[in-house]
Amino acid sequence: MLKVKEITTEYSGMKALDKVSINLEAEEFVTIIGPNGSGKSTLLKTISGTVKCISGAIYLKDINITRMEAYKRTGLGIIHIPEGRRIFPSLTVIENLEVSTYRYEARATARENLEMVLEFFPIIKGRRNQLAGNLSGGEQQMLAIGRGLMAVPNILMLDEPSLGLSPRLSDFIFDAIKNMRQKLKFSILLVEQRALEALELCHRGYILESGRITMSGDRENLIGSPMVQRAYLGTA
Repeated sequence: MLKVKEITTEYSGMKALDKVSINLEAEEFVTIIGPNGSGKSTLLKTISGTVKCISGAIYLKDINITRMEAYKRTGLGIIHIPEGRRIFPSLTVIENLEVSTYRYEARATARENLEMVLEFFPIIKGRRNQLAGNLSGGEQQMLAIGRGLMAVPNILMLDEPSLGLSPRLSDFIFDAIKNMRQKLKFSILLVEQRALEALELCHRGYILESGRITMSGDRENLIGSPMVQRAYLGTA
C-alpha cells in the first residue's frame, strides 16, 4: 500500500534521513522506534508531505506521491497526527472534530464517525461543548486522535501519542489504539518512545537510528532480540 524507497531528507545540509525504506500494507500496523533525534518524526513528516525529501520516492498504491503537496496526500487518506497534538484551542471539542470532515469519504459518514469517536473517548464526550484549549493534556491527545479518525484515514500516522502523559493515561491511549485497530479497517504507522507497548501493538516494526533503518522484523522477533531488549526494553 505505502512504499517508502530510499528517501533522504536534510535540514541545513545535515541528513535527518539517509536512504530510509519502509513498507506498510493495507490494514497493517507498523511501529517505528529509536532514540530521540533519530529521524522518526521527520519520517512521518516526509510521508505526509510537510517535509520534502531530496532523493528517493514514496508510493501510495502505485501512485508516486513524492512531489505531491501535503493537502493532496491528506485527500488520499494519509492522516498525520503530529507530536504535540496541534488541536485548535479556540474551537470547541465538537468543532475540532467536525473540521476534519473535509474529505468526501468523511463528509458522507460524519454523523456515524462522530458517534464512534465519542464512544472510543467517552471523557471528551462529556466535554463536547468546551473549548479544546481548556482540556487536559490527555484529553487533548484523545481529541487529536479522534480528529484523525473523523477524516476516515486509509493510513493513520501517530507521532508519540503518549508524550507528556501519565502512565495511566498512556495506557488508556494505547488501549484506544488497540480497539481502533480491531474495529476499523485502515493501516497504522506509529512512532513511540514507549517501545514495549508500541511493539506489542504492531504486526511489524523498524528500528531507526541516526537517520537509518538498523533493524526490522515482526513483533515477536523484535521483542525477542537481545539488542532491542538491551537498548529499548531494559530487559537484557
